[in-house]
Amino acid sequence: MATWKQFSDEAPALAEAIAARFRAHKHHIIATIRRDGSPRVSGTEVEMFGDLLVLGSMIGARKARDLQRDPRYALHSNPVDEKMAGGDAKVAGRARELSGDEKEQTVAHYLENPGEAHIFALDIDEAVLTTVDDKHLYVDLWRPGQAVVRTTK
Repeated sequence: MATWKQFSDEAPALAEAIAARFRAHKHHIIATIRRDGSPRVSGTEVEMFGDLLVLGSMIGARKARDLQRDPRYALHSNPVDEKMAGGDAKVAGRARELSGDEKEQTVAHYLENPGEAHIFALDIDEAVLTTVDDKHLYVDLWRPGQAVVRTTK
């Protein structure tokens, strides 16, 4: 797994394109795993602060409880339009809840104090950007320690 910084260092162009997708809209979709093993999808917001991709959640929210029990997640950007202008971004990996000084330093970056909240760093196992042009669909895939692989369809 990698932090957002490692992703940015290893694949800067892809990381910036994916960051642009997450900045384009405030609301995104995260998939977590319920207690019974079935998937749960929830609306969420994410931020990039220095080395981290960060998710905040209300205390006791189901997605937070899911991540505390099983840290695996998949995050999907809110597509801009049906033409996928700028691409369709997804990252997946494992969340880790921040506490103590690490949580306080991260919360200090929020424009508005989130108050009492769960704060998770979303570590990355893979990042994918899907884009299209008039003739092709492109899928750019990055995994920690590997080069970006492009598939053209």
